[in-house]
Amino acid sequence: MQESFDVTTLVFLALAVFVIWRLRSVLGQKTGREQPPADTFARKEVPDPSRPAAKPADNVVRLPTGGVERPASAVVPPQERWAGIAEPGTPIARGLDEISKIESNFDARAFAEGAKSAYEMIVTAFAQGDAKTLKGLLSRDVFEGFERAIQDREKRGEKAETTFVSVDKAEIVGVECRNRVAQVTMRFVSKLITATRDSAGAVIEGDPEAVVDVTDVWTFARTLGIRDPNWQLVATEAGQ
Repeated sequence: MQESFDVTTLVFLALAVFVIWRLRSVLGQKTGREQPPADTFARKEVPDPSRPAAKPADNVVRLPTGGVERPASAVVPPQERWAGIAEPGTPIARGLDEISKIESNFDARAFAEGAKSAYEMIVTAFAQGDAKTLKGLLSRDVFEGFERAIQDREKRGEKAETTFVSVDKAEIVGVECRNRVAQVTMRFVSKLITATRDSAGAVIEGDPEAVVDVTDVWTFARTLGIRDPNWQLVATEAGQ
């Protein structure tokens, strides 16, 4: 039986061959190096709002200065500058003004809080005989006096016990600034439990069960305008 193709069949066959050729030229052939298709339903990392975002590296070294930076444009009226610390026109206010002329970011309230912490640290370190801690907080003369007292106590075999109950007041009572050296005198009123025991453990001074009121007047000093931000204790006396 003789097969024959009509003209219409030949036209559709030619058209099919042309379409297949175009598809190959546009889509190409598999080579084995194709990248896998992206999975649009894959789970993506979602930032955790409870986790702080990464910060860029910070190469700036910030040294504490005992103060709070204020914008250069900020102007504090004289009557408000030392509010709660000193009355305008008093020797204390004038002394604080002299400090701020050299270090404009000096903050008297921050200083008082820092002095309060130093007071507790020094009293505790002295009771524990911790000369290493004391050395960085005291001037040479004061340190030598504290060190001698610790050594004498150790030679006698005595042990001091001091527990802070509270520091009820830490106020600035005097300020001097001469030749870029500032001295700030603080008055501390605190409640302590203090006692001294001999080598046998018997109490020879104080009372380990009694809370006593203690008043101390301490003077801290520092050379202004230098990178070292540390104030040192330069004088102590018992207050009233």
